[in-house]
Amino acid sequence: MIDNNWEAVIGMEVHVQLSTASKMFCACSTDYLGAAPNSNVCPVCMGMPGVLPVANRTAVEKVLKTALALNCAIPEKSKFDRKNYFYPDLPKGYQISQYDLPLSRHGWLDIGDRRVRVTRAHLEEDTGSLKHAGDALHTAQESLVDLNRSGMPLMEIVSEPDLRSAEETRDYAVALRQLLRYVGASEADMEKGQLRVEPNISVRRRGDEQLGVKTELKNLNSFRALYRGVEYEIRRQVEVLEKGGEVVQETRGWSEAEQRTFSQRTKEYAQDYRYFPEPDLPPIVIDPGWLERLRGELPELPGPRRRRLAQQYGLSEQDARELTAERATADYFEAVVAAGAEAKPAANWVIQESPTARPEHLAAVIRLVGAGTINREQAREVLATGREPQEVVSERGLAQLSDEAELGAIVDAVLAENPGAVADYRAGKQQAIQRLIGEVIKASERRANAQVARHLLEERLNI
Repeated sequence: MIDNNWEAVIGMEVHVQLSTASKMFCACSTDYLGAAPNSNVCPVCMGMPGVLPVANRTAVEKVLKTALALNCAIPEKSKFDRKNYFYPDLPKGYQISQYDLPLSRHGWLDIGDRRVRVTRAHLEEDTGSLKHAGDALHTAQESLVDLNRSGMPLMEIVSEPDLRSAEETRDYAVALRQLLRYVGASEADMEKGQLRVEPNISVRRRGDEQLGVKTELKNLNSFRALYRGVEYEIRRQVEVLEKGGEVVQETRGWSEAEQRTFSQRTKEYAQDYRYFPEPDLPPIVIDPGWLERLRGELPELPGPRRRRLAQQYGLSEQDARELTAERATADYFEAVVAAGAEAKPAANWVIQESPTARPEHLAAVIRLVGAGTINREQAREVLATGREPQEVVSERGLAQLSDEAELGAIVDAVLAENPGAVADYRAGKQQAIQRLIGEVIKASERRANAQVARHLLEERLNI
């Protein structure tokens, strides 16, 4: 938390590794995790002289789908540009990116009651990576270059500075990852480096219209690190300003070991990169028919689906939110309901049990539990077989004992064998009945219907 006299202003740059089979401008495989350093490369992604790039159509389509899902405007023409800078993991001295004519502009993503404007979603190639030799406290004396990641198709999504707290920043990143997975753009796994978030953070006196000097925060590999890094940086900037100092526009890293940010380098401006049109790639002409085909391939997005599930199936907002967290989970739930299960029990099973059974098997088990034929523990046992539930119940004799005459004889025997629990219950210790129910279930070889057993016990104990 910061003093109410100050307000944080945060924009986000999010880099997303697209899930394609080959790299952005060459035929190298994108499956490089675990490979030996510099083994998943070719002359194109190594930046050798004289090579020519060829754009990956699938990568372009994944950016366009994401842009449509983010409500962006799509231009008729787009182009690639050279972003010039020198860094050890950038062998050719420039990165093929997009500058003034990106694939999309002016979209938005709603986070609760806040609308976060999306400036652009554009396409570029990833750089290689550096392996720093040293400990976690940044005392490395040398760095090793691995170009396996070089040339990976990378989408950059830039937001306007519409976020106001570490919590909102984290929620935006979570919602964006969810959308990316829904449209199939990326697995967006932060641990694998498929989603890299870089908040631009500034603070200002509450009520001021002018933006403060911003810092960009890098090296965030989890939502937890994003939250803590932004929170720390907001506090740091407020402390600097309250002591009469000035915030410097710079790039800062996050030290997980020390739980603090640290200065890396002075922040560059657009003119520092000397952008100019990529001469080896033609402009991208976006045919309206192509765009409409991509729009038609979009799934129902998380927000609308969450609202529909709550309304259509009478679910709570929380249940609908958990079911739509992943597209596959929502698909599975609706398949279970379509197979004949009631919606609310189906939601409980899918959320609490995360079953892997076929939807029709789970639906059958839910019906059996609802009818009192088997209990939940037996239901798990049935589902674990992967077989037709009714067959397993019949074969193993799992059907619950609900006949009051038969179960009553077991109840009478249990009461006779447990006079202490009977005395405790009649003395006002209501929890004693749970012990007696357990004994009835044990005596019935776990077949007793617990609800019927409770009814029969209470009937006898309250005489």
